[in-house]
Amino acid sequence: MIAFPSGLVSRATDVVTVAGFRLGWTLIRRMPERTAYALFDRIADLTVARGGGARLRSNYATVRPELDDAALDALVRDGMRAYMRYYCESFRLPVLSPDALAARVRAEGLGPVREILAADGSLVCFLGHLGNWDLAGAWGAVHLGPVTTVAERLKPEEVFKEFLEFRTGLGMTIHPLTGGPAPFPLLREAAQRRGLIPLLSDRDLSRDGVEVSFCGEPARMAVGPAALALAARRPLFPVSIRHEPREGGGWGIVITFHEPVSVPVSGTTREKVSAMTQACADVLGEAVRTHTADWHMLQPVFTKDLDQKRLARAGAS
Repeated sequence: MIAFPSGLVSRATDVVTVAGFRLGWTLIRRMPERTAYALFDRIADLTVARGGGARLRSNYATVRPELDDAALDALVRDGMRAYMRYYCESFRLPVLSPDALAARVRAEGLGPVREILAADGSLVCFLGHLGNWDLAGAWGAVHLGPVTTVAERLKPEEVFKEFLEFRTGLGMTIHPLTGGPAPFPLLREAAQRRGLIPLLSDRDLSRDGVEVSFCGEPARMAVGPAALALAARRPLFPVSIRHEPREGGGWGIVITFHEPVSVPVSGTTREKVSAMTQACADVLGEAVRTHTADWHMLQPVFTKDLDQKRLARAGAS
């Protein structure tokens, strides 16, 4: 048997991954919308059938412990379909006109947001991996104001660059989480200008997060949104996103801007950030419980799962 160098195998995998994304960006947007949705539903079902929904199932079982196995199976299928729907919609985003974007988005709680933007202010948004945040960002950039955010650096690098160009093309300003200038000072600068700063925060990527109670379980979440809002003296809005069927077929999203969280009147900066992050986690947890299938979190987020992952790594080494 021929043994190929690991670097060669890794590079070959990267080439296939990049080719797959490029194929999606070119072909999926040319398909009839219903055909594209049906294709991605099929991909989701095959993924679950082959065991690809194990982490999703674990996370769902934690937030919805009342469900039996059959109900949990159905929820995992719906959740994987929502996850694949995100990609289907994102591949098609660059060809959507402002009117088409507007037809796919319904916003709740928008009054205070418009008031802040009308006064040339900015707001920080605490988001989870709910619905389609790229569609929400594109809609916000077109119909509300400038959008500045941070993106996790994906592997392979070519895919990250493709996503960076894709999101920039939608009108968003994207700062890499790693591998470039520190994003926090850049976000503070953005907070001094008119616009929205949405940050995905239901998973701690910086290892500097805080432990919160999320859906009744300890979990670690990013401190960035609360720290930025506190440092820049800007309002912090928990924001949830869910899918809903559109009239005439297809899917749209509902963006809910919840009430901004209060800033504690006393305590250290760390204590204030922790309290504000917990307040966001409470709102996000309720949204996840109510619209669980829209939370497509395929990574460990709860402390118990992170501890198990660390133990598994320690045992392997």
